[in-house]
Amino acid sequence: MSDLQIPEPVAGFIDTVNAHDDQGFLDAFTTDGTVDDWGREFTGREAIRAWSDKEFIGATGTLTPEEVSTDGDEITVIGDWRSTHANGRSSFAFVVAGDKLSRMTIREG
Repeated sequence: MSDLQIPEPVAGFIDTVNAHDDQGFLDAFTTDGTVDDWGREFTGREAIRAWSDKEFIGATGTLTPEEVSTDGDEITVIGDWRSTHANGRSSFAFVVAGDKLSRMTIREG
């Protein structure tokens, strides 16, 4: 594991994802949080859960962070994503609201 300094709550979120903790994953978002997966947007916990069950936590995904950058309340982690749904270097941009995530945007890394 590298010595990347990933700020909270993103560091804890990545640990939750890598543990395949679906409830912890959902709880990391604000109630009106949004996931933008390559332009497909899922807003609110029910929509995020339906997406995640198939393509994220449900696909036993793991993220190995390789780079991190912070710009105000946005934290971007680029790393190697491996799952039964999709694989490859990906960029995860997070907008932080207090101790929760209000938005996660997934793009090519």
